[in-house]
Amino acid sequence: MSVLSFYNIAFKGLSQGKHIFDYEVEDKFFSVFEGGIVDEGKVQVRVTLEKQSSLMILWFDVKGSVHVQCDRCLEMYDQPVKGLERIFVKFGEKEYTEGDDVIWVSVNDYQLNVAQLIYEFICLAVPIKKVHPDDENGNSTCDPEMLDKLAKYVVKDDEIKNPVWNDLKKLLDNE
Repeated sequence: MSVLSFYNIAFKGLSQGKHIFDYEVEDKFFSVFEGGIVDEGKVQVRVTLEKQSSLMILWFDVKGSVHVQCDRCLEMYDQPVKGLERIFVKFGEKEYTEGDDVIWVSVNDYQLNVAQLIYEFICLAVPIKKVHPDDENGNSTCDPEMLDKLAKYVVKDDEIKNPVWNDLKKLLDNE
């Protein structure tokens, strides 16, 4: 039995209305999706399925933390994630293009695997810039040795001697 089969939702026998499915996503789940931005973590996902006569609406409520690499110091840290996403599931014989939030399934299907959707919504909840959070005093919790190395390579505006930059800076003053 596949790890991802646990994320199958059998919707065929469900009555109309709301149905809730709770999942705890951990490292074993993330190991199936190789090469992504998230390889480890502990995330609670609540999928609320609202079944109607002609379509279903799936709400994905994501809360937890994932283990990611800091963009500044390259050390691993736990990044809190939180998000709420919605997907429409429509029934039809062929697939139509209606946008990123619509999935088409065959009228003969009886279940839907939500594992890929859960993984994508967890990845969407990770901020674009992944940096260690500051401590209670507002100081960086990044690796101090790496911050010292980075400080050696910071270029300040007054150190730029190229006259081309001066001409470009004049354009900013014309606003």
